[in-house]
Amino acid sequence: MRSIRAAAVGAVTMSLALAASACGGGSSTGGGSDDSPKTLTYWASNQGASIAVDKKVLQPELDKFEKQTGVKVKLEVVPWSDLLNRILTATTSGQGPDVLNIGNTWSASLQATGALLPWNAENFAKIGGKDRFVDSALGSTGASDKDPAAVPLYSMAYALYYNKKMFAEAGISKPPTTWDELVADGRKLSKDGKWGLGAEGSNPSENIHHAFVFARQHGAEFFTADGKADFTNDGVVTAVKQYVDLMAKDKIIAPGNAEYAQNQSVSDFAKGKNAMLLWQSAAANLKSQGLSEDDYGIAPVPVQSGTPGTGDQINSMVAGINLAVFKNTHNTDGATKFVKFMTSDAEQKILNTAYTSIPPVKTAQEDPAFNSPANAVLKDTLAKSAAALPQVADESQFETAVGTAIKELFATAAAGRPVSADTVKSALQKAQQQMPAK
Repeated sequence: MRSIRAAAVGAVTMSLALAASACGGGSSTGGGSDDSPKTLTYWASNQGASIAVDKKVLQPELDKFEKQTGVKVKLEVVPWSDLLNRILTATTSGQGPDVLNIGNTWSASLQATGALLPWNAENFAKIGGKDRFVDSALGSTGASDKDPAAVPLYSMAYALYYNKKMFAEAGISKPPTTWDELVADGRKLSKDGKWGLGAEGSNPSENIHHAFVFARQHGAEFFTADGKADFTNDGVVTAVKQYVDLMAKDKIIAPGNAEYAQNQSVSDFAKGKNAMLLWQSAAANLKSQGLSEDDYGIAPVPVQSGTPGTGDQINSMVAGINLAVFKNTHNTDGATKFVKFMTSDAEQKILNTAYTSIPPVKTAQEDPAFNSPANAVLKDTLAKSAAALPQVADESQFETAVGTAIKELFATAAAGRPVSADTVKSALQKAQQQMPAK
C-alpha cells in the first residue's frame, strides 16, 4: 500500500462477505477491452503526488510496451479512495480491467473471491520464474497454501523520518532505536506548539499497520493458527494501548491528530510542525511538499529493545503494490506479456525510481540506483525485520474493524478521557464481533 494514498475507504459489504479496507470498476468491458487481443485495460493505483503525475510516469512505459508487442494499454489511474470498492464490484460483476494494481495486504481477501488469475508455476515461468522476486514481497501475494493471486510490483517499508534541525535544537544527537527512547525524545521535542511525533488517528489503514507492528513486537498475533480472529489476547491489547498511549499518556502526539487522515501527518512533518514521522517510503511525498532530503534523516522504526530483526523485533509490515490479472480476461496472453514487461529489470528500475519505492525483483533491487542511504534502510528492513500482514481471507475486514476501533480510541484520548487496558480490550472485542463467524 502506498504512503500517499487516500485514507481508508468505507466498509463495503458484498455477497462474498468482503469489506472495503484501507489499503487499497471503470471499464465496462469484462476483461480484454472490446475483446481485442491488441488492447488491454489497466487500472493503476495512485502512486505519485497526483493522478496527473502517475499518467506522466506510466504513459511513456505503456507506449514502449505497445511498440514492442503491438498491444495497446488503456490506462486508468484510480484513486485509493475508490480502488478497492471498484475491484470488489468488478469481482462480482465480471466487468473489470484485464490487469490491475492491488494493495498487497488485500491479496488473500481478493484471492478468496476466485476472480484473480492464480500465478502457478506455469504462469510464473512466462514472466521469468518465481525465484526472481524477493521472499518478503512474495509473502504478501495471498494465502501460503495457494498459488499467489498477484505478482509484486513495488515494495515499500516503514521507517522513522526525523527533522535534523529540531533534533539538534533539542540536544538530541541520534534517532531513537527503542520506543522508550522515542518517547523520551518526543517529550523534549513537544514544545512551543510543535510535537514530537505525527500520526493519523482517523486513518484506519495507518492505525492497523502500526498496531500490527506493535503486536508482533509483543509476540502477539491478531489471528490464531487456524485463521480465527483473536483481537483481545493480552499481547494485542498491550500493543494497541502502547500505540494509542503515544497520545493518551506520553503526550508526544497532538490531540488534533486524532482527526487526521490522508497524508496530513506527512504535511505537518514537511512544515516542521512535528519532529518525527513513521511512514512508508516517504521520500517522494516529502519532496512533493518542498522538503529537501538534507533536512531530514531516516532510521529504522524503533523496537521494544535491542535492534530490529526477526521474531519480536519486527518493525514494519511488508508494504507494497501487487500486479494482478482478472481471470476472465479475454487476453490472457497479452496480460501476461504486460506483467512480464512491468516486472522486467529495466521497467522495475524506471518505475521504482520514479516512485522512490524498492524493486521486489532481486536483480533490479541490486542496481546502484537503489543504494542511497534512505533506500538502504528500507531494503534492510524488508530483508530482515518486516512481516506480511495476515494472509487470511478475512484480512480486509480485519483492517477495517481494528483500524476503526483504534480511530475511536484516539478520539477518546483526544477528548481527555482515560484509555485503560479495559477500554482497549472493549474496543477490540467490538471489532472482533464484526468479523465473519468461523
